[in-house]
Amino acid sequence: MRDSTGPDFIEAVARGLDVITAFGSTGQNRSLAELAAATGLARPTVRRILLTLDELGYVRSDAGTFSLTARVLDLGMAYVSASSIWEIARPHLSELSVRTGESCSLAQLDGSDIVYVARVAVPKLVTLSVSIGTRFPAPVTSLGKVLLAALDPAELDRVLALPTRSTVVTASSPERDETLASLREVRAAGWALTDQQLGPAIRSVAAPVRDGSGRVVAAVNVNAHAAETSVETLIDEHLPALLTAASAISSDWARWESRPLAELSEHPKLAR
Repeated sequence: MRDSTGPDFIEAVARGLDVITAFGSTGQNRSLAELAAATGLARPTVRRILLTLDELGYVRSDAGTFSLTARVLDLGMAYVSASSIWEIARPHLSELSVRTGESCSLAQLDGSDIVYVARVAVPKLVTLSVSIGTRFPAPVTSLGKVLLAALDPAELDRVLALPTRSTVVTASSPERDETLASLREVRAAGWALTDQQLGPAIRSVAAPVRDGSGRVVAAVNVNAHAAETSVETLIDEHLPALLTAASAISSDWARWESRPLAELSEHPKLAR
């Protein structure tokens, strides 16, 4: 049984989600035994869950193993569609990518991790695969530093105490004091830089995206390979364009939030 669950908690739903996430970021074929070990559930329980997911179209079975289907993407896209975040960010990310020649992303905080919710990628050297839904530990990413720096002290303490749900082995694991010192610098500067903390040769700079009340609701970044882009280029050339894009996304976000509910229901995409 789980700790800290209320009377309305549905264990069966939680177990089903546990099985889906146990496939990992690759979604590769897993055996019943592997999934049972990863979730800590009994094999008969995992088998029933897999058969249910198979019937619903989220899982397929093949020669004794199981794999996720593309329908799982519907779960994540339901969130993206509901918030209109992709429609709001897409033109600005595309323009930013063209101006910098680099991949650009938008992410939000989920526990102690960041989760990518929008991205425009360019075909360049990569050391880690990133797509919508990818999860990384927040303290070692520029996006995460921006989002963590926006939290009040009590919430920051709570978030930093949470274990990461990312399966990525990062290049660095900063101590709490180091993280807090870094976040103080981010608050003072208004943006964040990371240089090969997440993984070898990965550099990025990020800025906050705010809603109409000024609250940080997301972060946008420019990501580069160290062999192609120097720290100086990131700061001197890409950062000004990034700050412009972050401001534009913030303005569009605030305008979208302020539209009448009736108009939103009729026109879910932001009018431009």
